[in-house]
Amino acid sequence: MPVEMRSVRDTAAVGRFPTVNFWEETEKETEKPEENNVQKENACQRWMRKVCPCCCPKPNDDDITDTVITGTDDGDKEDDTNGEKPVTDAGELDELLLKVQSVDLMKSRSGENRTEHHTSLYQSDDFIIRRGQTFQMWITLSRPFNPSTDKLHLDLKTGPLPAVSKGTHVIIPLVEELEDDGWEAAVVSQDDKRIKLSVHSPPTAAIGRYKLTVETSGASGRAVSTHDPANDIYMLFNPWCEGKRQVNSLDDQGVVQGNWSANYTGGSSPTLWSGSVEILKQYHESSGSPVKYGQCWVFAGVVTTVSRCLGVPCRTVTNFSSAHDTDVSLTTDVYLDENLEPIAHLNTDSIWNFHVWNDCWMARPDLPPGNGGWQAVDSTPQETSQGTFRCGPASLSAVRNGQVYLKHDCPFVFAEVNSDKIYWQRNADGTFSQIYSEKKAVGHNISTKAVGSDERSDITHLYKHPEGTEEERIAVETASRYGSKAEAYSSPTAEDVSVEVTMEGEGPTMGGDAELTIKLKNSSSEQRTVLLHSQAAVMYYTGVHKATVRKDNADVHVLPNEVKILEWSLNYKDYKDQLIDQAALMLTLSGRVTETQQVLATQFSFRLRTPDLILKPIGKAVVGEKTSVEISFTNPLPQVLKAVTFHVEGLGLVTARKIHYGDIGSHASMSLTEHFVPTLPGSRKLLASLDCQQLTQVHGVTDITVGEKSGAAL
Repeated sequence: MPVEMRSVRDTAAVGRFPTVNFWEETEKETEKPEENNVQKENACQRWMRKVCPCCCPKPNDDDITDTVITGTDDGDKEDDTNGEKPVTDAGELDELLLKVQSVDLMKSRSGENRTEHHTSLYQSDDFIIRRGQTFQMWITLSRPFNPSTDKLHLDLKTGPLPAVSKGTHVIIPLVEELEDDGWEAAVVSQDDKRIKLSVHSPPTAAIGRYKLTVETSGASGRAVSTHDPANDIYMLFNPWCEGKRQVNSLDDQGVVQGNWSANYTGGSSPTLWSGSVEILKQYHESSGSPVKYGQCWVFAGVVTTVSRCLGVPCRTVTNFSSAHDTDVSLTTDVYLDENLEPIAHLNTDSIWNFHVWNDCWMARPDLPPGNGGWQAVDSTPQETSQGTFRCGPASLSAVRNGQVYLKHDCPFVFAEVNSDKIYWQRNADGTFSQIYSEKKAVGHNISTKAVGSDERSDITHLYKHPEGTEEERIAVETASRYGSKAEAYSSPTAEDVSVEVTMEGEGPTMGGDAELTIKLKNSSSEQRTVLLHSQAAVMYYTGVHKATVRKDNADVHVLPNEVKILEWSLNYKDYKDQLIDQAALMLTLSGRVTETQQVLATQFSFRLRTPDLILKPIGKAVVGEKTSVEISFTNPLPQVLKAVTFHVEGLGLVTARKIHYGDIGSHASMSLTEHFVPTLPGSRKLLASLDCQQLTQVHGVTDITVGEKSGAAL
């Protein structure tokens, strides 16, 4: 009669298995003096190795252990042979001993495991799976497995000091049937010496790289399989599992080093990067030295890649006219002197032309119900949060409703997307009075890439109520009560003259003149005279002033109920020597109505458009066969572009590579042909960028459909 298997479910803690000697485990863990000689890693290297082990394996981590064979289970018992034990031939004992001969994790990228775990597109042959889900494996033994007399369990270890109590040392028992409530394994098929296991991990399993060994035992003794690095298991987060639902280097030796100086000596311009893979590889190959250089879109791109790689739903978010509040006022403040001139040393708040961060999807059990879902995470080092340069996760629901008292960093994110821009004028006694406010200056066209297409998806409504609505004003006033300038929200003053700046079409191009339109509207029945000040400046995209390139003053007479149109232009010769990476400029208008002393103020940011690279695929693209693309470009500037470099990259098409081209003459056209061999079939994107001292932000992209190799297995 078969021997009944003992149930192990009642011992709920990970690793409580009847045949495991935990004293022996403790000894094994403490006897590791050689680890003291391992080169010391910084915290970020260790983090990268833990969360992305397939890219960042630990050096000398893969030593294969010897098979451990212990004595028989009843070796100390006496029998009826007057204390003499029967002599068993060593070969016979070895033949009876149940040992593991091989392990097959069925890790083919096109196989059942990786397909079911949504990891088939990872460009690695390692066994990559997700927690909270079942996977299959075959074990070949030295003899057929007898469930009545034989025992078997899987042993998984992750991290430098695996511990059962921390869930980093896991002993997986065999059970009769899986119940999906923890680490379990069940035999689902047997073919002579081979058994097929179905293994389940809980949704709370630690992510990382696990070393796998198999321990077997029976009447003839125990054996532990050798550790084979090829059978390591890479466990990721699981966004498909219902059970469970930052990157800068400034203070923790992170992946990317920020640089907004326009001097990128010793590294690469942030505009040069076209993907995260090259950055992560460079970081790993340099033993954890931060990659130079990045700005907000680079930080956000890396976060998206790493988060998705680990299984965390993540998207890149762009906010246009993004405020940077430096004093927790939850307002964007502009300080003017008695003559309405900006006071530079007080104007520390700024509005970036755009800013890029991330949304990550996660549960928030630490917040009141309703605040789970998308959370804003900003990895660009702007301000510290509890002593570290970081921001978030901030609940989008909390931000939308002005609930800035909820963690983490909701005040900063709220100010980025929905702060009012308030103008303050210095009085004769040195104090300041609020003279004007703009309620729609911040947080425009908040965008992410649409799912399944290259279209822009507008998600502004997730961050704030429609501008000007009662709900939006209530959110602003709710938030302001927790800021340092709550007194700014007083009763508005009467206004009958307004000013607006507009730009036709897609705006000015690099190398050309910039033309804008200023509209002054008099809604009263009397004439108004406006003393108007204008100032044009080159700006960093972060909203920080670089250089003033033009200043004007004018008296403008506006008839009753008239809309006065003023054409304003800025010549190329006025700004060409001051331009920096993002080709960003800002027109600041301020003025006073003579008759009523009403103050007008507005700022209009715009960017000079750069030309695109034209990418034209040549011929048919097939996996494993050489194909090519033509890259063409016309220099829009009346000057030579020096030492031009192209970057080309495309997943499944070509790994990131640099092409040192040389000079391109004034208004000259060029083309080059680049060859590559596709490695993956299907619809692919090829990206290219151009970089030089005189011109940046030049990009191109094309779609390439790659066919299967002729005769390839379906």
